[in-house]
Amino acid sequence: MTEYLLIALALLGVLILGGIGLVVPRLRRRPEPPLPKTEVDTRAEEDLAGPPVQAPEAELSTGILVEPPVVEAPAPVLEVPEPTAGRLVRLRSRLSRSQNVFGKSLLGLLSRDHLDEDTWEEIEDSLITADVGVDATRDIVDRLRERTRVLGTRSGSELRALLAAELVNALDPTLDRSLRTAPKEGVPAVVLVVGVNGAGKTTTCGKIARVLVADGRSVLLGAADTFRAAAADQLETWGGRVGAETVRGPEAADPASVAFDAVKRGIDTGVDTVLIDTAGRLQNKIGLMDELGKVKRVVEKHGPIDETLLILDATTGQNGLEQARVFTEVVNVTGVVLSKLDGTAKGGIVIAVQRKLGIPVKLVGLGEGKDDLAPFDPAQFVDALLGTEPLARDA
Repeated sequence: MTEYLLIALALLGVLILGGIGLVVPRLRRRPEPPLPKTEVDTRAEEDLAGPPVQAPEAELSTGILVEPPVVEAPAPVLEVPEPTAGRLVRLRSRLSRSQNVFGKSLLGLLSRDHLDEDTWEEIEDSLITADVGVDATRDIVDRLRERTRVLGTRSGSELRALLAAELVNALDPTLDRSLRTAPKEGVPAVVLVVGVNGAGKTTTCGKIARVLVADGRSVLLGAADTFRAAAADQLETWGGRVGAETVRGPEAADPASVAFDAVKRGIDTGVDTVLIDTAGRLQNKIGLMDELGKVKRVVEKHGPIDETLLILDATTGQNGLEQARVFTEVVNVTGVVLSKLDGTAKGGIVIAVQRKLGIPVKLVGLGEGKDDLAPFDPAQFVDALLGTEPLARDA
């Protein structure tokens, strides 16, 4: 009997201990009060659903889902460059500094009652100060002295006409100033643009593209200045304004390779003119000048280059002549573009370039506007330099 009692007590103890073991863990694992349902749902939607999506609208009468219309971005509006005919006449007021030298100073000297040796020396000094150059100045003054003596010219209008004739003659109006930009036998004309650092070359190159488009040419640009990523971006911006494609390569790519690809692309797309912008370089850096020669040779695998335009900063004066000479030796420059001729520039540099190099000035930059690049005409240019100031002898 005692044994049964002990067994019963043992079983009771086991049951008590088991009950305690089940209750205690539940007490330890009591959960925290649940969050409000709306907060839990909101977090779940944010984590799983992502940003809200506009559901398609349903047509009420049929219940058919109607997709919203696709809105296309408007095409960029292409600019229409200002016609090049007559630009030089319209921009004549930009030659303010040169007009002061030629129109007021020279004509004022010529209007004196007596043209003695001192007066002719002052005329020489004025021309040299205007960057005409010593040799050209002597020729102009000698011819003026002879003509005024022989013709007995006394009126202001006659003297102005004589001076204008001598300046036009010094600019050699017989030189061909046309731009060779027409395609031939299915191959686009190729225009290579070269120049020193700081001459405004890439900007002027973009303006040349506008000149070509204004004259009815389709243009493709080659960004062969691979040393500055900003140069390619800038050129692409200029081209995009008039619908011209730009071929460019990665930064520090071989400039000759980019130029070659640009001409090939121009052939494939059938454009009229391929305009290649090269990196600015100093004329005394032999390695860079050799690289420019390589660009020329590689491009000519497609055919001869039609134009090589040298961008000269008109404010550099006589220093620009040495630049032009070296570039001509390397890439056979066929024409000069004088940039920055407005403001502080001296118009006589045009005469100096013609006299020293025999290379025609084909375009002149007369301002910072997009269409302030004008085809050069000697008679119009001289007329703008002399202005319309009446002379005292006409009074």
